Amino acid sequence: MLNVEAVDLHYGAAQALRKVSLSATAGHVTAVLGRNGVGKTSLMRAIAGLQSISHGAIRLDGDDLVRLSPYERVRRGVALVPQGREIFPLLTVEENLQTGFTTLKRADRYVPDMVYDLFPVLKDMLRRRGGDLSGGQQQQLAIGRALVTRPRLLVLDEPTEGIQPSIIKDIGHAIAFLRRQGDMAIVLVEQYFDFAKDLADDFVVMERGGVVMAGSRDSMDEEAVRGRIAV
Repeated sequence: MLNVEAVDLHYGAAQALRKVSLSATAGHVTAVLGRNGVGKTSLMRAIAGLQSISHGAIRLDGDDLVRLSPYERVRRGVALVPQGREIFPLLTVEENLQTGFTTLKRADRYVPDMVYDLFPVLKDMLRRRGGDLSGGQQQQLAIGRALVTRPRLLVLDEPTEGIQPSIIKDIGHAIAFLRRQGDMAIVLVEQYFDFAKDLADDFVVMERGGVVMAGSRDSMDEEAVRGRIAV
């Protein structure tokens, strides 16, 4: 479904990505692993259209995304759950979820039951302001908001960062459920190796803006991967 081919990305004179390639298919989780500062978030922002690339191609179902705005990419089925969550703190939970309506046809402007099934706390807190939620609850809200857009490609940038273990488990169950549905490709950026290993069908390891290891979970050399992502 998603194909990223030989992507370069620059911030001024500094090169953040170097010939990065990866793919993600429906019903699979592709884990992108690496230490801080290796380019993982830059890659996710490039996929979502929040950062222009210098060279290469990004395609979804064969369609070129490079010239499309972030808004247009959401309409094509790309949803990003950004690092840091970036929910609207002064809006209620319900209003945060409704921000996902903007790219939908009028008939589709409702929150799917699946969002509340995966994260029941959101239904219980619809009138609470986003900024009053715990970090873990905000992460669930950010994922729920992305799911409201009915994505075909879900990009999760470090969803376990700063989250309590009980909610990490809930997020893992949600990702596993979405994978089982078989109609969504999932790209998961993680530093928490055990979380990623349990969910990933395929993996990519990054260092210094480039891919240094890639393959299926069955072919993964776990010791080598841990060595490359350990702080």
